[in-house]
Amino acid sequence: MAASFAIASSSSTAYLGSRFCRYVSPLFFSAFRNKYPPFSFCFAHSPSSFSSSSCSSSLRWQVGSRARMAHSTACAALGLTKPNTIEAPQITFSAKDIDFAEWKGDILALAVSEKDFSKDSNSKFENAILKKLDEKLSGLLAETSSEEDFTGKAGQTVVLRLPGFGFKRVGLIGTGQIKEPTATAYKGIGEAVAAVAKTAQASKVAIVVVSTLEGSSESKLHAAASIAAGTVIGIYEDNRFKSESKKAVLKEVDIVGLGSGSELDKKLKHSVEVSSGVIFGKELVNAPANVLTPGVLSEEAAKVASSYSDVMTATILDVEQCEKLKMGSYLGVAAASANPPHFIHLCYKPPGGNVKRKLAIVGKGLTFDSGGYNIKTGPGCSIELMKFDMGGSAATFGAAKAIAQIKPPGVEVHFIVAACENMISGTGMRPGDIVTASNGKTIEVNNTDAEGRLTLADALVYACNQGVDKIVDLATLTGACVVALGSSVAGIFTPNDELAKEVVEASQRAGEKLWRLPLEESYWESMKSGVADMVNTGGRQGGSITAALFLKQFVDEKVQWLHIDMAGPVWNDKKRAATGFGVSTLVEWVLSNSS
Repeated sequence: MAASFAIASSSSTAYLGSRFCRYVSPLFFSAFRNKYPPFSFCFAHSPSSFSSSSCSSSLRWQVGSRARMAHSTACAALGLTKPNTIEAPQITFSAKDIDFAEWKGDILALAVSEKDFSKDSNSKFENAILKKLDEKLSGLLAETSSEEDFTGKAGQTVVLRLPGFGFKRVGLIGTGQIKEPTATAYKGIGEAVAAVAKTAQASKVAIVVVSTLEGSSESKLHAAASIAAGTVIGIYEDNRFKSESKKAVLKEVDIVGLGSGSELDKKLKHSVEVSSGVIFGKELVNAPANVLTPGVLSEEAAKVASSYSDVMTATILDVEQCEKLKMGSYLGVAAASANPPHFIHLCYKPPGGNVKRKLAIVGKGLTFDSGGYNIKTGPGCSIELMKFDMGGSAATFGAAKAIAQIKPPGVEVHFIVAACENMISGTGMRPGDIVTASNGKTIEVNNTDAEGRLTLADALVYACNQGVDKIVDLATLTGACVVALGSSVAGIFTPNDELAKEVVEASQRAGEKLWRLPLEESYWESMKSGVADMVNTGGRQGGSITAALFLKQFVDEKVQWLHIDMAGPVWNDKKRAATGFGVSTLVEWVLSNSS
């Protein structure tokens, strides 16, 4: 049986630090063909689209500093995997002040807490909304809830089919004991309603929050927006890589009882725009590494810029351009991979100019991390999940897509990702090598599996050179942070209290959890090298802190900087899928800096 032997070459000379990496001699291939005639050769290079790659049937070798290629033939991507095209949810949200009992549609969904379900001595609901609806249904609500043992606990749902009414079904959505209304709680309501709507194949749904909302109209705005966001995220399913999938039919959602008017409509529109960024981020993380290479990630980012070209531009740097900028730390990580690195820079400028503040968001972009020569092995290494090591870049570009739609005034935002793979080959970075970052600092690589910080080092230097006032970087950086904070909370590190306050408040509005950890300067002792300026890893203790201290070496002291270690919340183990974490927080942070 004839076999196929594929060897990939980059579009330009690969570098390790500041050194050339040699290509394998063409004489090897000639000898190999003579000895093993059944083998055919395919030389693949960077994929040209999200779903396919190209290759040539003859060797690609160096002529000067650029490669020349002979005639080419089509060659399928690894595994023959081609993602299906799926439509993002197209849902129209409306905020209405109407009599919910007269509403017409498929499902009238009531979000009820345990407190809402309390009854008087006559087994009648004390809550006015439930009491009114139960009377309309001739006591069916109370009777069914007792039979189904529905008490309003979180996760409980009951759906009743009701012939003869304007609404075909009534859904009871348990919210548990909500001690204080938060974005997370209201997003949960939207997600639960979406699940019910998918099961019932409903196209029109109304959502009523039974608990009386106390406080300002602003709190009702945020509640409605969070419910809308939860509904969009909940209804969406990433079926691009499944042979069969159901298409969601939900098209209309009325949010009843939280007010109405143009301001609320604008808030709902904003929520949908942010959700589109979250979905984009989830899709990027979910895509396998044989589909989402560094080149494809750059193309997806460039599509965002071209789709919103009135406010967004894209700059993609190749290997040679990065070498001219002396990005030896980043290129050292990329050197082992057949897929060349792509340094990606999107820039948002507000309509009409008048920029009062410049921000940068820097995301880690390892589209796959094998660990390099310090390869990930053994139970718990999670090498099969290392496609999510670009979760920081997914959040970055998801936020870029949302910001381009919202168009906040007075703020310029740079979205920066040093995209590459951390692989193993004869051209790769070895333990003990010394690489030189673009700010001139030298790094002794004592662990090739601490590669993300090496790519971020040059990305942070580049961000500072854009003249920004503040930088937030996001990275799936350390397992130590997961051990410390678990899978739901990201750690943040910054020497600036004001910036920490900004970002934490943004995360609270977004419904994402952050926890500030210390930048303990005394721990830097473990990062000192005998032969270079620093090593790239310290000891086992305080690993997330020493990683943050490492990044700090590449940030200008005049620039406010905050690091988010999102290794825990980037992935949902139960759903085996990406969460889209970070997008909403980044958008809220940018808006808080907008005039």
